[in-house]
Amino acid sequence: MATDYDAPRKSEEEISEDSLEDLKTRRLDSASSGIVDVDEAEMAESLELPGADLSNEELAVRVLPRQADEFTCGECFLVHHRSQLAKEDGGKLVCRDCAA
Repeated sequence: MATDYDAPRKSEEEISEDSLEDLKTRRLDSASSGIVDVDEAEMAESLELPGADLSNEELAVRVLPRQADEFTCGECFLVHHRSQLAKEDGGKLVCRDCAA
């Protein structure tokens, strides 16, 4: 639980005067304050389902072909720089992440 170090401090007498009911009320208030109200209809509108028609969409980034100092990993199929090459397994290039 987070502590507010800027809050005024209570003396030992004030702490002992707090009733059990007050402490329970504070605990319930702080527990419910972390709940976020989410509008399900609004969230469903922004959600794109797999298989959606994206034929009208354009890429926002420029895609470059694989460069001479890069390789495609035979395990994860990502393009990495040659410095990430861990091993060549029977002609199959494997990156350090997949080899680990």
